[in-house]
Amino acid sequence: MAKTKTVYYCSSCGAEAPKWSGQCSDCGEWNTLSETTAVVSSRQRAANTSYTGSNITQVQSLDSVEPDDVQRIATSISEFDRVLGGGLVPGSVTLIGGDPGIGKSTLLLQALVNLSQQQTTLYVTGEESLQQVSLRASRLGYSEAKVPLLASTQIETILQQAQSSKPQVMVIDSIQTMFTDELTAAPGAVSQVRECAAQLVRFAKQTQTTVFLVGHVTKEGTLAGPRVLEHMVDTVLYFEGESGERYRLIRAVKNRFGAVNELGVFAMTDKGLREVSNPSAIFLSRHEQAVPGSVIMVTLEGSRPLLVEVQALVDDSQLANPRRVTVGFEHNRLAMLLAVLHRHGDIVTGDQDVFANVVGGVRVTETGADLAVLLAIMSSLRNKTLARDMIVFGEVGLAGEIRPVPNGQERLMEAFKHGYKRALIPAANAPQKAPEGMEIIAVDRIAEALDAC
Repeated sequence: MAKTKTVYYCSSCGAEAPKWSGQCSDCGEWNTLSETTAVVSSRQRAANTSYTGSNITQVQSLDSVEPDDVQRIATSISEFDRVLGGGLVPGSVTLIGGDPGIGKSTLLLQALVNLSQQQTTLYVTGEESLQQVSLRASRLGYSEAKVPLLASTQIETILQQAQSSKPQVMVIDSIQTMFTDELTAAPGAVSQVRECAAQLVRFAKQTQTTVFLVGHVTKEGTLAGPRVLEHMVDTVLYFEGESGERYRLIRAVKNRFGAVNELGVFAMTDKGLREVSNPSAIFLSRHEQAVPGSVIMVTLEGSRPLLVEVQALVDDSQLANPRRVTVGFEHNRLAMLLAVLHRHGDIVTGDQDVFANVVGGVRVTETGADLAVLLAIMSSLRNKTLARDMIVFGEVGLAGEIRPVPNGQERLMEAFKHGYKRALIPAANAPQKAPEGMEIIAVDRIAEALDAC
């Protein structure tokens, strides 16, 4: 029998400490160490190191290893396949996180039903009973689906069943409910989550099984458990949006088999999640007439250009310190743009409340939104409207210059496809041949952009 020992694990980075302290010595976070009583059996650990009967490794030269042409497996949900990088990769491990009730289990059940027609699948539930899963399937219209179900939270039992049934795609819902007999900590503890995930990753790599892990999130919106969990898996997906809203966004923040920051758009209906084929339409208000403070910009999410509406409201402040509020846009960048507008445009907003919003709940993280936000602020401040058929994109530098952004030609083609006839863009992004019937206004400085509008 192994001896019992008390250790302390950091819930942020997963580091182990022999005694409690207020600050983690590895990541520097405060009050993240939690006490865990662990019993590790080396005999059990050695028995679980291999699922193929062989654990012999050999050193090979890089030029002698042939890169396999991976055949991706389509889930028949195009938006989901886009976020995954084109489909499922055999042996990959994908972690999906999101708020409760946002649709994680619903999406994976829909994907498994589609995959079960050509692949062997296994749905492991640790949070719900088999009857609850069956009720959800009936509500979605999949009562006749032939999807194998397993209700268990013990990782050894799950892996034993997986070895016998040999599924090609397996879903674990959720990783925080799993536990291993090797440890005596409660399910959801840092040590349990890390060890269970390690065994599932090892099983996926050695048997070429595609594994999906559902993860809980904290109140800050990050995945619960040790940070090392995100490093162990191949792909990390986040559900964005509120559970009460109709539209849900899935963003890839890590993907070893595709582009990061790829975005998938879904609509929640009574029959489950339905993909949105034209997401640009849901992010545009389409006012009947032009209104001040509204600008249409083209942002790039992964490899997809999206048209979104940026709105700004500038009003006289009744406070000693005027408010600067942003939704879907970085707060510090708004303060920087106001300073640049004052220094290089002679526009004073020090006595004004400034609110900036990206319509539709989408979060714009790229700097290509700078020029659109700045022009929306000017439009609201002067109470003057911009042309309804004009789109804007470009980065604003501290010296007042308009800097180019990546994939300018793709952005212009997306705007032209939706009927926009004018584009205010950086001079470095001006195409050699613009789309026929589209006017290109290329600018180098903030003053030129203000004059052009």
